[in-house]
Amino acid sequence: MRKYILLLLATALVTLSSCVDEDEQANTPQGNFEALWKIMDERYCFFDYKAHEYGLDWNEVYNKYKVRVTSTMTDEQLQEVLGDMLAELRDGHVNLSTTADFSRYWAWKEAYPTNFSDTLQRRYLGTDYKIAGGMKYKILDDNIGYIYYGSFESGMGESGLDDIIYSMMLCRGIIIDIRNNGGGNVTYAEKFASRFLNEKTLVGYMQHKTGKGHSDFSKLEEQYLSPSSRLRWQKKVCLLTNRSVFSAANEFTKYMKCCPNVKVVGDVTGGGAGMPMTNTLPNGWYVRYSACPMYDRQKQSTEFGIAPDYKVDMADEDFARGKDTIIEFAREILKQ
Repeated sequence: MRKYILLLLATALVTLSSCVDEDEQANTPQGNFEALWKIMDERYCFFDYKAHEYGLDWNEVYNKYKVRVTSTMTDEQLQEVLGDMLAELRDGHVNLSTTADFSRYWAWKEAYPTNFSDTLQRRYLGTDYKIAGGMKYKILDDNIGYIYYGSFESGMGESGLDDIIYSMMLCRGIIIDIRNNGGGNVTYAEKFASRFLNEKTLVGYMQHKTGKGHSDFSKLEEQYLSPSSRLRWQKKVCLLTNRSVFSAANEFTKYMKCCPNVKVVGDVTGGGAGMPMTNTLPNGWYVRYSACPMYDRQKQSTEFGIAPDYKVDMADEDFARGKDTIIEFAREILKQ
């Protein structure tokens, strides 16, 4: 699957890089505004979806923000206007980077309960937990394994996964906690999820842009995940999620929902279902945007998140007792 995604991205990159603007914009506030709006207009991948979901009209956005751009404005003022314009897309993968700031849209997580506590997690892990790559893991006192993976930027070796699974072989089930995992390398998500499959499985679909129009995409291409040739887990799993699960972690959740023994517990994920790419403005600022949309195996977009099998929020009374409501709910499922 990794080779497939790399091939697809290479095709997309050739397509996108070949679309050199015939009329380069001047390095002025108006020129940079026009360049940014056009880059997004031709290359962003969720216009149709977001027009349907909340009525986004990119031409209307152009008219709304064009009047705020003046020839005498400072770089700071320009970035504020451009950042506000990009925020209309409601996409955590859309950012504008300068040497002075990083414009971003984080309401996808900031407007929701955190449903995670570092303080409580330390109670469960204690001080004698083990670390393998980017994972912290331990067997809890009720013989349930607990694995916390905080970022798919952190490396993951096959031997380390073997050791974790082997150490939990006698557990009745395991909890995989990816709350607050903002994504990273999708290859790690594939590698980890393959430990919970016994057959090649359709996990979703993907497209790439084929033209400048908002609806110019390739046909849906199937995403398959093959089972690992190494040690695989055969018992029950609870995957814990919250709104800060994004990008590659969102993809991992999508994969795990296709595994037969997995239940997702917690909150809706944060989404981020577009493979990001970057471009530059005349003044050298970088813009990142979603270019290749991905879907679940029901062909539904996961851009705005994936619903859990069991919606559970942290309860104040549990916190006061030193208990994580979501972990405790998962433990009860695994004991059944």
